[in-house]
Amino acid sequence: MNSNFSRLAQINLSGIGCWLTVLLVFMLLSAAGLGWLVNGIVVAFLLLLLTPFIAILVLRWWVSRNVVEDQCPVCNYTFTGFNNVEVRCPSCGEPLTAEDGHFKRQTPPGTIDVDAETIEVDVKQLED
Repeated sequence: MNSNFSRLAQINLSGIGCWLTVLLVFMLLSAAGLGWLVNGIVVAFLLLLLTPFIAILVLRWWVSRNVVEDQCPVCNYTFTGFNNVEVRCPSCGEPLTAEDGHFKRQTPPGTIDVDAETIEVDVKQLED
């Protein structure tokens, strides 16, 4: 006889016994009027599975509302920061505040911030 045939014909049922025991316990609990316990365990298991997906959705919503990507008003370097937080431009080091989705310079009270590109000076006025 071939002794290897008996090894091939063996079925390993060690893992199935554990699952059958769990299934039998659930069936006995539901038959004994403790179906609420089984339902509670199932609900807890489903919450455990769904919690990471819900957390990812909430994190994406929070990031979309609080992260600002804009250009520095001084050097036009594009970078990101958090809304309503004081940051420094990584390129020029200017202190900025992220407000309403845009970066704004922090200036002391009473300071007038003028954009030099919009002022036109006539040369004839300077000579007079």
